[in-house]
Amino acid sequence: MINELPINLTEKGYEVIDILQSLALPRTEATAIVCLKDCKELKSQHIELISGLRQPEVSVAMRPLKERGWVDERPEKKNKGKGRPVKYYQLIVPFLQIIKTLEEEFLKSNNEKVIALRRLRELKPYCKTEPREIARSVLPDRII
Repeated sequence: MINELPINLTEKGYEVIDILQSLALPRTEATAIVCLKDCKELKSQHIELISGLRQPEVSVAMRPLKERGWVDERPEKKNKGKGRPVKYYQLIVPFLQIIKTLEEEFLKSNNEKVIALRRLRELKPYCKTEPREIARSVLPDRII
């Protein structure tokens, strides 16, 4: 089933896009996901109309989403066989699964950063001068 009438993004849709971006998802990918999440299938042109993205931005956004296995693309030849085929896109995983995947990626990334910070702390002997000694060498006695 194809959704023929494009809808406009709502305030909540824009909020979801902002949150997805805060989780390191590029704006165009976040926008494409929000456009597709409540539709069974949309033409590339409808995604452009709903989101305000340009055609090349839609194509570029769909590539990593397809690679992640989140979006399926279906080309359809035009009636007279001339010109480029029309592309239809659909989200093939539930939106909640996308959230779960992003959460796992975020937690893994942050865990790696925490481990790196711990390793830096363990290198304390590498820092020969204690912070208080540095402060004394730079600041007058009455400030310390």
